[in-house]
Amino acid sequence: MLPSREALVAIAAFGGAALLALGAATGAATLIERQTRAEIVERLTTDGIAWASVETDGLLVTIRGTSPTEAERFRALTLAGQIVDGARVLDEIAVTASLEIQAPSFQMEILRNRDDVSVIGLVPLAYDPEAVLDRIAAMADGINVSEMVETADYPLPQGWERAVGFAIDALRVLPVSKVSVTPEKVTVTALAADAQSRRELETRLRQGRPSGLELDLQITSPRPVITPFTLRFTIEDGLPRFDACSADTDEARQEIIAAARAAGMSGSISCTLGMGTPSPRWAEAARLSVETMARLGEGSITLSDTEVSLVVPHVIGQSTFDRLAGQLEGTLPDVFSLQAVRLDPPADTDAVDDDPVEFVAILTPDGVVRLHGRLTDERIRDSVHAYARARFGWQAVEMAARLDEGLPDGWPLKSLTAIEALSELDNGTVTVRPDRIDLRGVSGNAEASDAVSRILSDKLGQGADFRVNVRYDESLDPASLIPTPERCEAWIGEILAERQITFAPGSARIDSETQATLDQIGDVMRECGALEMEIGGHTDSQGSAEGNLALSQRRAEAVLEALMTRQVLVSGLVAKGYGEENPIADNATAAGREANRRIEFRLPGRAAPEPVIPMERDPELEAQLEIRVTEGAGETPRPAPRPARD
Repeated sequence: MLPSREALVAIAAFGGAALLALGAATGAATLIERQTRAEIVERLTTDGIAWASVETDGLLVTIRGTSPTEAERFRALTLAGQIVDGARVLDEIAVTASLEIQAPSFQMEILRNRDDVSVIGLVPLAYDPEAVLDRIAAMADGINVSEMVETADYPLPQGWERAVGFAIDALRVLPVSKVSVTPEKVTVTALAADAQSRRELETRLRQGRPSGLELDLQITSPRPVITPFTLRFTIEDGLPRFDACSADTDEARQEIIAAARAAGMSGSISCTLGMGTPSPRWAEAARLSVETMARLGEGSITLSDTEVSLVVPHVIGQSTFDRLAGQLEGTLPDVFSLQAVRLDPPADTDAVDDDPVEFVAILTPDGVVRLHGRLTDERIRDSVHAYARARFGWQAVEMAARLDEGLPDGWPLKSLTAIEALSELDNGTVTVRPDRIDLRGVSGNAEASDAVSRILSDKLGQGADFRVNVRYDESLDPASLIPTPERCEAWIGEILAERQITFAPGSARIDSETQATLDQIGDVMRECGALEMEIGGHTDSQGSAEGNLALSQRRAEAVLEALMTRQVLVSGLVAKGYGEENPIADNATAAGREANRRIEFRLPGRAAPEPVIPMERDPELEAQLEIRVTEGAGETPRPAPRPARD
């Protein structure tokens, strides 16, 4: 049955009302969403949160954006939750990825007391601490390693492996030491047996330092025990010098050196700090002795423990000698005793003795010892021969001394003492005469003169006259054989001075004739290890400056590549072309241009040679030059004869 008209009208009216109610509700909800969003945006903006965007969907509020920190994200949600129920706030906030937490400062300290080693510190987990301990334990038999090492799981710092490897190598040669390691720096604090060992260790460690690693060396050596405690000050031909100098404190050394400078001594003055001084007033006695010798002007004064020997030549007047010797004797500290000797003049200064009374020992550079002159009897000759063999080697001694029973008293002791003193040198001569002993020679030990003077003063006693002239030769010093960057640079320079590295004309192809030069340089650089050094390429001025610069760069790089093929460590080498920029000779001559075409090896910071600026010719000045010719005996002019050489 169809609804009536009235029913249809009622249904239509009811539907319209429903639609109107729904529209009104939807409009009200939209208005609420807008108001809610506006309030949240205003609150966030007021609190400085500009990075957030707010969206509403019915009762739900969504906050989006990228927060700089987790704390800012939480603050934004909290502010929104103060306006609407926090359960209605949807969090779609991203947080900026935080920077990686900074790695800790990795550091390791290794303490070694001979066979006991302790390892302390914080190391990267990626660098296996057990491997480090195993390397330390393998340094020598019987090494006991204890470790207190913490690890942190961070990437391996740049340079860490290099620094640790060098530290272990240093520890290997330092039985009493502390080595501190960071990725950039290794600090070595160690004790050496003596001054010579200290120099050798410092040289070896500096030479072995990897490129880019900072090294702080603090190696000390104990003061030697000096027996006897000796000082010897000599003035010969007006020139003062120390044959031996010992001091017990820094203050004493400065006082003695000041007295020597006041006496006219110049340059570097060495005075050994040591233990064994016989008196706390040693410096006072030494100063007074030096001052007395300065007033005398010629002779020598020797302090051997508490015995003081003053020996002057006959040219010093007797009254002057008596006065100054008496003053010294009266002012020396009580514990010191003085013996003063004024030598007699020679019997006949013009006579030449073809058969002098003397005993001579000669040590040649190749280690052969030749003994000749006079000895008292066969028993003494055998004793001297045996003693020399004990000092220099069984096969090294040649005995050619003859016998003379009329020699002065004490001759055997003087002969044996002379041989003992000679053994301190690398080569030299010692001559024993009735009135004195003369020793001169060369040594690779900077303290050899001190050692010789101690031996002679101790064995010969007060009043003995002896002359010492020992020259230090660095090339004989064992420490000088250890390569240093400076020595390596000099060695390479010597090789290039004999023959330069040459190239095919206009190219970077190395001539086959100079491959031997590169072989020599490679041998030196392999011995020297890692070096920071510049390989500089230079050309003459022919051609364009741009072309010369490019050619010199290619040639320097060619040398670098050639050294690499010779197994040279090239990580610290840099090839740089200079073109025609730094000439060392005049480009106007063929010889000058040849000299300018060169390869140079230089350490960082070394200045390049000063450019050669050719002088311009001045025709007017040249016209005024006058060449004088000395007329000879004949008709042909000839230059004056050269002075005769001695």
